[in-house]
Amino acid sequence: MRIDKIQKENRITIGLLAVNILTFIVLSFLGDTQSSQFMYDHGAVFAPAVIENGEYYRLFTSMFLHFDFSHLMNNMIMLGALGTTVEPELGSIKTLILYLLSGLGGNLLSLGADWTSGALVVSAGASGAIFGLMGALVWLVIRNRGGYGRIYGRRVYLMVGLSLYYGFTSTGVDNYAHVGGLICGFLLAICLYRKRGKEKIIREEKR
Repeated sequence: MRIDKIQKENRITIGLLAVNILTFIVLSFLGDTQSSQFMYDHGAVFAPAVIENGEYYRLFTSMFLHFDFSHLMNNMIMLGALGTTVEPELGSIKTLILYLLSGLGGNLLSLGADWTSGALVVSAGASGAIFGLMGALVWLVIRNRGGYGRIYGRRVYLMVGLSLYYGFTSTGVDNYAHVGGLICGFLLAICLYRKRGKEKIIREEKR
């Protein structure tokens, strides 16, 4: 496959990777990304700030912030793998919508859990949106009767299970954002994805 075609089919994924990486580089020069105060000052989610002060923008800006290099790389590897699988099938605009709304959904569930429990946590990261891509991939597999291309149901379900297991058995992981993003991504994919029929594929091949 030609490089320009790969870039065209995955332009949203490539763009999201670039924004996340560039944001981390810039913030790393400006201060300490492992500092909760520094991350709060630059848009991380903090329940009292969002609910009491109305700083709702944090629900979006926090998706592009990462606390350290390993946090960034773990998320970017998953974003690259999932994005380049989902975007060619779902389409660029729909992939962007799904990514942002899944991240928002994950952040809202996390926010609600923090506010209800009284936990004063500064949270950031792209994992809620990335789990949204994972949820979308689950629907794509189901909709295509067990798989498409090189993607098969058992592998996808195993990936989801292992990812959730890793989160629940690790410390400092926002599992509410993961679960919220996963559910939102799955539901959004049901609404956004339209499987191409055989007739449409034949017409496209004849052009």
